[in-house]
Amino acid sequence: MTRSLDGLVFVPVADQAPGQVGRLTRFEYHERDGLVWADYRGGDVVKGHLIGTREGDTVDFRYVQLRLDGTTASGHCTSLVTVLADGRLRLEESWSWESQEGSGTSSVEQPLN
Repeated sequence: MTRSLDGLVFVPVADQAPGQVGRLTRFEYHERDGLVWADYRGGDVVKGHLIGTREGDTVDFRYVQLRLDGTTASGHCTSLVTVLADGRLRLEESWSWESQEGSGTSSVEQPLN
């Protein structure tokens, strides 16, 4: 198992579609006893929360967010925790909206200092 996500900040590797997370979004992760949660904001997201579980290198969670346009959205995501060559962590995500149509993949990683 890779190290804990507790206290780590992650940023998207690339922008997604409008109304979704993007390079200006910052995720602040917490982890304790298999429970994982995070708060996020930035870009088109005013405020977002995710909560789920971790088993080994797999994180399974649901997310909900408030967008700049006043709409809300929610979905489900499964992430694989990987270690980059420089030691930073990356989450390889497979997600799907539950409040609207759509699904995809994305990556978030610890920012360079």
